[in-house]
Amino acid sequence: MKKTVLITGASSGIGKASALYFAQRGWNVAATMRRPELETELQQQQGIRLFSLDVTQPESIEKALADTLAHFGRLDVVVNNAGYAIKGAFEAASPEQIQRQFDTNVFGLMQVVRAVLPYFRQQGQGTIINVASVGGRLTFPLYSLYHSTKWAVEGFSESLQYELAPLGIRIKIIEPGPIKTDFYDRSQDLVTKEGLTAYTPYQQAVLPLMDKVAARAEGPEVVAKTIYSAATDGKSRLRYASGRGTAALLLMRRLLSTTLFMGMVRRVAERGRKQGMPNQ
Repeated sequence: MKKTVLITGASSGIGKASALYFAQRGWNVAATMRRPELETELQQQQGIRLFSLDVTQPESIEKALADTLAHFGRLDVVVNNAGYAIKGAFEAASPEQIQRQFDTNVFGLMQVVRAVLPYFRQQGQGTIINVASVGGRLTFPLYSLYHSTKWAVEGFSESLQYELAPLGIRIKIIEPGPIKTDFYDRSQDLVTKEGLTAYTPYQQAVLPLMDKVAARAEGPEVVAKTIYSAATDGKSRLRYASGRGTAALLLMRRLLSTTLFMGMVRRVAERGRKQGMPNQ
């Protein structure tokens, strides 16, 4: 019998690449997104069915899950991929922007997990794959809100595995490094606040360097492959690094002192300041 995977945030990037990767390997795919009527490529793929799901709307989650079960008859894996990033100085972020960041990246993910757990418990098995980030275990400048949500996903997932393992439910964490997707444009918000200019020189020096790293990165297919491996390896392994150099970066974070590691990040990320980038 064909296995079924439900993927959130499947309209682009890692989510879309994962939907295609699973379908090409014979899985049934419930590709969920806020506006499925706008997606054309996935609609034409055999084995993929599009469903509307907004992780910030609990009733939307419940309906998408019910529709998936009604259409495919079963569910084996859930991939929590939906998310976005706020970048910029924390002081510039409004309470509404902070709330939305957590509603999408943390509380929405938790709502999906809570919705699927009764089904997986009754079934006696299931795998929940939470897409975190290398930024869930280390940090870069000007992403304090995004990092805080991914660190929350890491802690939530690691603790949750204890209570779910005896029920036959596996938890997996995917930790992508920089990946070349629209995450760095459509899926990011640069926060600003009128009259607040103290951080402008720093942002103008650092953010272009971060964008250059993203431009040289691998595509989302590498993460889709990692997600598929996590879904099918049958192991109780918790964390899966993904992307060129990600495992090495995480190893350095583990081995180096905080002072040494943060110094290394500063030397790389703040290189523009030392090179005298114009503040314009």
